[in-house]
Amino acid sequence: MFFDNNSDKGTSCIYKFLLLNLGTGAKYYRETKSYVLDTNVHLADSSAVFKYEEHDIIIPIKVLEEIDKHKKRQDGVGANARHFIRILDDLRAHGNLHNGVQIPEGGKLAVRGYDPIFMPAGLEDDDPDNQIIATALKEKSKYKRKKIILVTQDINMRVKCDSLGFPSEDYKTNKIINTHEELFSGFTKHLVDDQFIDQFYAGKERVSLDPEEGSFHPNQCIMLVSSQNEKKTALAKFINYNNPLVNINDYKNEAWGVHPRNKEQKFALDLLSDPDLPIVTITGKAGTGKTLLALASGLEQVLEKGIYKKLIVSKPVQAMGSQDIGFLPGTLEEKMRPWLMPIQDNLDFLMNGEAKNIEHLYEDGTIEIEALSYIRGRSISNAYVIIDEVQNLSPHELKTIVTRVGENTKIILTGDVEQIDNVYLDSTSNGLSYAIEKFKDFDLAGHISLTKGERSKVATLAAKVL
Repeated sequence: MFFDNNSDKGTSCIYKFLLLNLGTGAKYYRETKSYVLDTNVHLADSSAVFKYEEHDIIIPIKVLEEIDKHKKRQDGVGANARHFIRILDDLRAHGNLHNGVQIPEGGKLAVRGYDPIFMPAGLEDDDPDNQIIATALKEKSKYKRKKIILVTQDINMRVKCDSLGFPSEDYKTNKIINTHEELFSGFTKHLVDDQFIDQFYAGKERVSLDPEEGSFHPNQCIMLVSSQNEKKTALAKFINYNNPLVNINDYKNEAWGVHPRNKEQKFALDLLSDPDLPIVTITGKAGTGKTLLALASGLEQVLEKGIYKKLIVSKPVQAMGSQDIGFLPGTLEEKMRPWLMPIQDNLDFLMNGEAKNIEHLYEDGTIEIEALSYIRGRSISNAYVIIDEVQNLSPHELKTIVTRVGENTKIILTGDVEQIDNVYLDSTSNGLSYAIEKFKDFDLAGHISLTKGERSKVATLAAKVL
């Protein structure tokens, strides 16, 4: 076959032939792209510039101004801002950032300024997002044959780009899953025959699952369902293929006077009470009982059984934005109280409203209300730790907390991945989703997602119809 090298068709065919037939060498013929990274990308992942292989990276100078506003924050966002600045400073030592600096094992990185003449009609000149878009359009005008893509976690910004006919995409490198629907639930139904369930309840014979019956994760919660009668069921916990199934109903189904109201809460209470599980994650919407069960189990194991010496409770103070709680007046407990009222309400309920008993437990250190920023420097031993609203933590922030766990400590991570207040995180990139997905294959961890509201009939109805 012969091609006319002077025709576009011939050139296109030769290019396709090279890509299809040169195997691993084909990557050398792949056209490089330029990715314009928005501010939120760096604040979510400070090492994002190294995640684009051989492609070039463009940093609008407006991004540097926005990053600078966050560098003094005492949280994960501030840490990412500072780290990103250090990365640019290191690269600057190897060349000129305006002209472009070679990224190790990647393309070139360049910092480019904004030009008002590229501002699309109808967009405000003083808007930072619009200036970043204009910077990308300026680059497109310089390299018309090169594909330039704006990367941002800002949905509205991607909508703007699409309206202008400019390609954009979400930053997906930091996402542990594609959608929150893919998140490991910790629960599954499994069909078995009648005899299997009968043997399981009898407890006289070893009843276990075979690898050929399906893929199960350590400590996964299973509802066994009879293939002959769907109403005949049993609640079990899978340990591994070498151990028998655990009968959930064999254990005391209460903690500190709290009884589970549905099968998911039964599973949750079992995981919370299991001494062999130092890490437990629980997700669920408001009213599903995740915080109440965690606190009840904690009080039971600290005050009643004496397994742990103290109960430590904390949560991200997301509502305060870039401010640290230190500027507020009062003691640490007083500073944290407005953001810990849901936990306080549950404690009041569990302690029958006897405030004196709760205050006594605070005073002698049996119950600690701890700021997350202070946990980073501690080594926590002999404690039952509850971290609520973990979906508002980044994976890095969560790591700094979990790595503080010492001997004989159980840590409970709770939250709702669909209710995130941190603008730099979403249901696929937050710390809770990371913990669930990363820990699901390890025998030291257990997880359950609660779906049924149990707060009240009114709350359940409102969740459904409003």
